[in-house]
Amino acid sequence: MTENNARLIALLILNNIFQNAAYANLALNEKLNTTKLEDKDRRLVTELVYGTVKAKGTLDWLLEKSVNRPFRKISPIILNILRMAVYQLFYMDKIPASAACNEAVELAKRFGHQGIVSFVNGVLRNMLRNKEQLQFPTREENEPLYVALTYLHPQWLVQRWHYRFGMEDAIRICQYDNLTPPLSFRVNTLRISRKDLLAKLTAEGHSVKPSKWCAEGIVGEKILNFADFMAKYGKFIYIQDESSMLVAGILNPKPNDFVLDVCCAPGGKTTHLAQKMANKGKIIATDIYEHKLRLVDSNAKRLGLTIITTKQQDATVLVPQWQAEADCVLVDAPCSGLGVLRRRAEARWNKVEKELSKFPPVQKKILATAAAYVKPGGRLMYSTCTLEINENSRVVEDFLAKHSDFTKLSFAHPQTGEILTELQILPQKDGIDGFYICLLGRKSEAK
Repeated sequence: MTENNARLIALLILNNIFQNAAYANLALNEKLNTTKLEDKDRRLVTELVYGTVKAKGTLDWLLEKSVNRPFRKISPIILNILRMAVYQLFYMDKIPASAACNEAVELAKRFGHQGIVSFVNGVLRNMLRNKEQLQFPTREENEPLYVALTYLHPQWLVQRWHYRFGMEDAIRICQYDNLTPPLSFRVNTLRISRKDLLAKLTAEGHSVKPSKWCAEGIVGEKILNFADFMAKYGKFIYIQDESSMLVAGILNPKPNDFVLDVCCAPGGKTTHLAQKMANKGKIIATDIYEHKLRLVDSNAKRLGLTIITTKQQDATVLVPQWQAEADCVLVDAPCSGLGVLRRRAEARWNKVEKELSKFPPVQKKILATAAAYVKPGGRLMYSTCTLEINENSRVVEDFLAKHSDFTKLSFAHPQTGEILTELQILPQKDGIDGFYICLLGRKSEAK
């Protein structure tokens, strides 16, 4: 397999991400799992895809300084050839500049006519000649733009985090997002203990360690062969972010409880709840999309969980027969996802600031609807994977102002043991993906 073919594979993956809104990790894994590649080519494809996706905004800024036509007049696949080549020229020191240019020209021949080939060659050769002149503005000249270009994030997001956290923390969030995330997974303790699984994996040569955040969690620093690993251990684990693992432990359902998870797909928290319940009781897991519910069913079957029933249901629409019936209700609400950009590299470019305002009204409606299902003395959890206070604490405060029969419940911080009524995980301080959790309780009826 030649490097040019590796670049072709990377290009096709990038086109799928940028044109079809595919998730970078899923698109990459799917292609790698169905294509025979040597290890060095797999590494090259991975670096080209993730690097180009993360740096898209900065690559486009550099290209705009070097291209004499609007992007809309360049076909998407040719634009992606240019992005990938510019990433190699500016961020991959081990690849000779001549090789990056030549291979981009070869790709252009495959997807364009001679005029396009000459255009790609001219743009890249010109950028190579003028590389020293293609400088970002200094931090003193334009701090938000400097930070955005240097740390590979949209300028509006840098400015938003600057306002909320200060610029140094905004930079640290960006740096965190640009790290390669480790493979974290939750142990299916109904089938094996964390201690025993750690011992097995270590004996096989995997580099793993226990999560400091979740008693069932493991962080895989190096997994030797992911496909073989999943084939052997799929029924013993669930791939899940450490921050996401916190939800079930804090909600803490008991065996034989009736639990509702109203925004459940793809089932990480649902299956964790069933695990906490020792696979006894009843969980109804709902989602608005039928194809996502199939993922929940598949995950539950793989893990050997039998108490989960899935149902297609809009979480904003009340189901009368569930009113005041549930011991626990989980609302892991749809959100802007700004806490998990490390694992969703492409998402930083898919979001628009003005669209953030669409989330709180939906979140408030879902939370209010879900609250109706909680029986007196029962618990209601609200969680998101964002850093936005408008989607987090302000949603909860609005809810409590309108629902006097609910109150915040205290719980222990998963690491420190500090007693809290809400938890905001900040990636730049906590070292795991951003997440918000608040536990609410419905007051018991007066006797």
